[in-house]
Amino acid sequence: MRLAVCTAAWLQHRRWRYRNHLMIPIHEAQQTVIEACTVLPALPTACEVMNGRVLAQDVVAPENVPPFTNTAVDGYAVRAADVQSVPVVLRVVDTLAAGAAPSVAVGSGESIRIMTGAPMPQGADAVVMVEDSVREGDAHVSLGRAAKVGDGIRDAGSDVRVGETVFVAGTVLNAAGAGVLASVNARSVLAYPRARVALLSTGDELVTDGSPLRIGQIRESNLTMLDAMIAASGCDVNNLGVVRDDEAELERVLLDVVEHCDAIVTSGGVSMGDFDVVKAVLSRIAKMQWMQLAIKPAKPFAFGQLIASDGRVIPIFGLPGNPVSSMISFELLARPALRKMMGHTVDLLRPTISAVLDAPIRRKADGKVHYVRVFGGFEPDGRLHVRDTGPQGSHQLAATAMANGLAYVPDGAGLAAGDEVNVYLLG
Repeated sequence: MRLAVCTAAWLQHRRWRYRNHLMIPIHEAQQTVIEACTVLPALPTACEVMNGRVLAQDVVAPENVPPFTNTAVDGYAVRAADVQSVPVVLRVVDTLAAGAAPSVAVGSGESIRIMTGAPMPQGADAVVMVEDSVREGDAHVSLGRAAKVGDGIRDAGSDVRVGETVFVAGTVLNAAGAGVLASVNARSVLAYPRARVALLSTGDELVTDGSPLRIGQIRESNLTMLDAMIAASGCDVNNLGVVRDDEAELERVLLDVVEHCDAIVTSGGVSMGDFDVVKAVLSRIAKMQWMQLAIKPAKPFAFGQLIASDGRVIPIFGLPGNPVSSMISFELLARPALRKMMGHTVDLLRPTISAVLDAPIRRKADGKVHYVRVFGGFEPDGRLHVRDTGPQGSHQLAATAMANGLAYVPDGAGLAAGDEVNVYLLG
């Protein structure tokens, strides 16, 4: 009996090796795809659209921020020497609003009512907050807090000094960074553009207009999902919709759109052994690699290059048709490559974190790494705790919609509750 069990296990292992000997580890596929994609040429870019973009050269401040010494608070501009022993009553000689130029100097025993952001008047070296004052008629104010030189004042250049390198090339700007560019009058900077991505799917079975389904038809979902994912990656999406199963039509669409995009994403028709219009057309007009990845889901994946008339090499990411497979293929392969094209040099992939599994994940050995959709959060022990979101079929998108991570489950029988698991964070 033991010999029979060992023989069966050996035969199963041989079958896996025979069936999967051409499977590619995910890290090798990622390296192949990312290395084949080149960075887009940098362009002059307005600061208003720099949020999320990568700088192609250093930004040196042409101006001070703030450009002049001004008050940080609403209050009274004074000579600090006059406000050492409090309370003290000073004469109010003027009122100065933000945006107005001072025209009256502060002399001994005098003050000026001043608003936040207004330039400091000559003679004043401190500001006492309005909360520490009591107005006594129109011409005098009683100050209840002592002042020292510099109180309530923002010096010229205290945020950014002229000639200072504000950002270095390769910096990914956020909204605050875009605001900094505006503040130093760097209205246009050299940056990498958003990739223009053409998106399409094929299949006569796909219904997009909400009409009743006939036998054999299904609702389109991949384009809707991928459109949002591509846009969230920082790209501009040209959603071409569903192209019917007609080789001439698909070839026409691809040869037209390649002239106006930086990358192409297709959904469906990349499984081994399938001879459909996607594989037939792309094999004819592009240089393609039809991959079988050592992962589940998303085993089939295609990557290639199509040459535009101006010589540009346009990468093509062929994602599988099953919705979950399509999502995972995009996350692990297309997204990092598109980020590289847009100038990103680090964090091409989303972060991976070690987590605690709160419920077991069972699987069968098949020579592949399984990416299990999980949901979780940080617990009082300071660790991320996760559990699977439910059914894990490659067509079961509803459970995937609740996932905030992909658990990396190595080949074997699975993991037990309490085991550590690496989780690829989504979003």
